[in-house]
Amino acid sequence: MEEFWKILPVFLTSLLGFGKVSVPSAIALFDFNMWKVIFVTCSGSFTGILIFTNVSAALMKWWHNAKIKYFRNHRHPKVFTKTNRLIIRVKKRFGIWGIAFFTPILLSIPLGTFVAERFYKDKKKVVLVMTIVVTMWNVAIYFLLLFFYESIMKVL
Repeated sequence: MEEFWKILPVFLTSLLGFGKVSVPSAIALFDFNMWKVIFVTCSGSFTGILIFTNVSAALMKWWHNAKIKYFRNHRHPKVFTKTNRLIIRVKKRFGIWGIAFFTPILLSIPLGTFVAERFYKDKKKVVLVMTIVVTMWNVAIYFLLLFFYESIMKVL
């Protein structure tokens, strides 16, 4: 049971897309081995991707129906912020792979899957690409931390 309480926070932070936090906490705080870190963080990320892809699709459908129902004759001009422009630039330049690449580091899994689902309606493709990229990020962060672990622990 004690092991469950160590795995749960790592799983939940991975679920929300904070691989940059969950991998270091699994190594430094809970002293997980390599396979346990990768399995727990990747399964949490995969679960988050599945949940938030479906939630995003439902929210977009609800918002579309609400706009039709309540705002029939009222048009709002689109507002372009710096973040919107950055997302559009990444989408046009790199496609779904670019959005998935920047999701774990700059965005979070809920926001990244929402953006990917917004631009690419194929859920299977969104889930597959996001899962591949998030798994690669989790493994990369693990090996970067493993490489610099001694120097980081000296500072702390």
